[in-house]
Amino acid sequence: MAEAIGVLASLACSLFAGAAVYINLVEHPARLLCGTEIAARQWAPSYKRATVMQVSLVIVATLAGVARWLSGGGVLWLIGAGVIVSVVPFTLLVILPTNNKLLESSRDLGSEETRQLLVAWGRLHAVRSSLSFVASIIYLYALAGPWGGPTRS
Repeated sequence: MAEAIGVLASLACSLFAGAAVYINLVEHPARLLCGTEIAARQWAPSYKRATVMQVSLVIVATLAGVARWLSGGGVLWLIGAGVIVSVVPFTLLVILPTNNKLLESSRDLGSEETRQLLVAWGRLHAVRSSLSFVASIIYLYALAGPWGGPTRS
């Protein structure tokens, strides 16, 4: 059962990382090529839909990582859980103000300020992508070897 929990933590974290990296490398750059107004109009529903998926994956990845650590796994499971859950306060404290500005009903979606906000959002989101990628590597490393499992005597 403990191994299955580790697989679940690794899978949820890797899915989050894959989606986050895809957004930074593919979706957001393509969105910006469409012009500022179209990019801003597409960003809003994409952001809202992605939030549900990303929150779910962070919860599963964090809880499963902590559960794997509590079930006799090594400290890497706890470290991985700490790294993946760190995207939550980063999002709330650093990215959310930009999100809120982009979602203002009075915003001129074609303005240079909106474009600058979208570009800044991409840079900030890259931090989330990086954190989730690092957490995935930690989980996969823990899953693959004895250093992440129970202490052997």
